[in-house]
Amino acid sequence: QHPARDLQDTFYISDPPKGDPPRTDPSEEATARPLAPNPSSPSSKSAEASASDQQPSYDTYFNSVATVHSLGAHGSIGYRYPFNPRESLRLVLRTHTTATSTQMLYRLAANPRPARYFSIDRVFRNESVDATHLAEFHQVEGVIADFGLTLGGLIGFMEVFFGKMGIRGLRFKPAYNPYTEPSLEVFGWHKGLGKWVEIGNSGMFRPEMLEPMGLPKSMRVYGWGLSLERPTMIKYGVGNIRELLGHKVDLGFVESNPAVRLEKD
Repeated sequence: QHPARDLQDTFYISDPPKGDPPRTDPSEEATARPLAPNPSSPSSKSAEASASDQQPSYDTYFNSVATVHSLGAHGSIGYRYPFNPRESLRLVLRTHTTATSTQMLYRLAANPRPARYFSIDRVFRNESVDATHLAEFHQVEGVIADFGLTLGGLIGFMEVFFGKMGIRGLRFKPAYNPYTEPSLEVFGWHKGLGKWVEIGNSGMFRPEMLEPMGLPKSMRVYGWGLSLERPTMIKYGVGNIRELLGHKVDLGFVESNPAVRLEKD
């Protein structure tokens, strides 16, 4: 078993049965450009000098992750179970897009500096479909890396972020995530359903995730993710998420409604 992977119900792929160990993507070698340092951030300069030459190879990184899982490191006690490389290479339909954020943070370790990354992509959950759950949906994910970040700043950012979508009066609930600590689930009130609906998850990435990449100890990273569909439900008063995505979508509903717009201050 893989505790972090089995946190959500997962679709496993049978063909091919496994993927490659972490390696450089040929297309990445051809297109990737080194991140330029931010001259206005003195802390980023010192961090760059101390960490830019310490980014581990993919093999070293993979072995460090195995050590964190089985024995613990960087302040973590680990999962206290033997790490199985074969299990880690099994392919799955991703339940979230943290893998994309992890790749970008690993690249950032070559030149640590304040940075922001955002992605929107398809994810999959092996769970029952109902008015607020889908087996296939879109996840919006964001990462902010900087020095001196705090949990209060993350909460404030979430309030502004969702406020741009017209969703205010959020509630935050402590949660567990394999990659972040502290972690917070984000809830918004759905007037039509008459209940609080989870619309996102967030947290500060754990040191045992960041430091094996070669990022400096002083760097802090916000991470958050939300489905594209649930906030849309709240903003437009949609009572059934299946009306937004999937084979039950009413095309007349799509054609007769305006495009989604964020609110301007």
